Amino acid sequence: MPSTNAPETPRQKMIGLMYIMLLCMLALNVSSDVLGGFEMVEDSLLRSTQNSQAQNQSLYDDLTASYEQNPEKSGEWYARAQELKAMADSMYQYVDDLKWQIARKADGRDADIYHIKKQEDVNAPAFVMLPPTGHAGRQLAESMERFRTDITAMISDSLKQKVIMDNFSTEPSQKAKAQGLDWETSMFDNMPVSAVLTFFSKLQNDIRYAEGEVLHTLTSNIDVGDFRVNQIKAYVIPNSQNIVRGNAYRANIVLSAEDSTQRPHIFVNGQPLPLDKNGLYEIHTTSVGTFPVKGHIELQHGDGSVRTYTFDEQYTVVEPTATVSNTMMNVLYAGIENRLSISVPGVPDQQVSASVNNGTLRRAGNAWIATPTDINKECLVTVNAVMDGRSQNVARMPFRVRPLPEPRAFIEYKDESGVTRKYRGGTAFAKKNIMDAPGIIAALDDDLLDVNFTVLSFETLIYDSMGNTNVEVSQGAEFSARQKSQIRALGRGKRFFISRIRAIGPDKIEQTLSPMEIIIN
Repeated sequence: MPSTNAPETPRQKMIGLMYIMLLCMLALNVSSDVLGGFEMVEDSLLRSTQNSQAQNQSLYDDLTASYEQNPEKSGEWYARAQELKAMADSMYQYVDDLKWQIARKADGRDADIYHIKKQEDVNAPAFVMLPPTGHAGRQLAESMERFRTDITAMISDSLKQKVIMDNFSTEPSQKAKAQGLDWETSMFDNMPVSAVLTFFSKLQNDIRYAEGEVLHTLTSNIDVGDFRVNQIKAYVIPNSQNIVRGNAYRANIVLSAEDSTQRPHIFVNGQPLPLDKNGLYEIHTTSVGTFPVKGHIELQHGDGSVRTYTFDEQYTVVEPTATVSNTMMNVLYAGIENRLSISVPGVPDQQVSASVNNGTLRRAGNAWIATPTDINKECLVTVNAVMDGRSQNVARMPFRVRPLPEPRAFIEYKDESGVTRKYRGGTAFAKKNIMDAPGIIAALDDDLLDVNFTVLSFETLIYDSMGNTNVEVSQGAEFSARQKSQIRALGRGKRFFISRIRAIGPDKIEQTLSPMEIIIN
């Protein structure tokens, strides 16, 4: 260098400037060892990405096979897998296109991203990714943010979500923030081609990793709604264990899969069923009728969610019955309403019908009223019931038809306790009771048959002191005034007779009843 008092020539100034430029170029030049390290990392990333792609394709194949075997069960997850594949492939290809753009900018049209010649070129990445020549850096950041948002929405595991969020983070480093740089500038400004391509390869590997995590979630979700069981039992569930002849026996023969370590919560008619009952619902019946068995079952599935399964059934309670009959007493009386009880065990009354071939039969509340007409013809009661959705004959019961028995004449009175009694004659009877009675009545001498007869007339035969017979005829069922007067004149121990008693019953048949002997007490 010349002394300070010797001015530099133009040639010397040019040489000094070139020296300074050489030093700068040397400072910017990247060591060949560092570039070789990027190449090693690139090769490792490519192998890792290829392995991830192979694993992901295997999961896609499993999903496709599951969908083809059971579309209803796997349809939702198969559709999501197809959506995921389209999204991941699009993002992967987008990054691959950026790699080719930078490679061609560095090595020209014949560039090969797997054999970069100008690995140390720091201008090509900035030219493609950063303004003013390119805007791909900002577009890449936005694409990464959308991709990570869509991917994490498909995963419920918070730890896996964090890993994916970190892999696709577009936040600048603390050093870059201190220098006022955004993410794309800190990543692509003054960076050699080999470093940027290696970063892109890592990004592609992250894309396949995230895709694989979602695929594992989707394949596991196919069976996550299934029950985990450790017991399998065979059950026969019949429609009924008591079958009426002519009906069909039906039963569901099923395999029941149970998990003895986890019992579902069962609610019946608004009340929880104790867990120690193991699903057995038992209730003591106190009244007849149809009662509901309605509720729901709560069960926790493999994904932790609790699902509810409803049920709605009913059962019918009938009175316990046993039929004991005396076939000799299968009698219906013509001309009157005979009360019958008709029921079919296990069948509600409203589903029971009946008919007769002689006379009429009608329902009266919980009973039936049979009115036969022909005493010379058997009355056959036919019973039908609706079972299994169709009307079926369940019984035919023949009854003999008889005319009403002959009624008997009585005098009604009240004893000392005020209880109404019937005097049949032949024994001592207080005169006061006779005088208080309005007349006589006629009825069947049978407490089982409550049939009223109408007395049309009767005669009284009273002997006077001279041995003469006084006969008086009533008009209807009441004593006439002359009859009352003659009876009043009788003393203790005297007798008189009531004869020629004419009566008519509900069958409209007039009869003459047996006479009564009355002894005055």
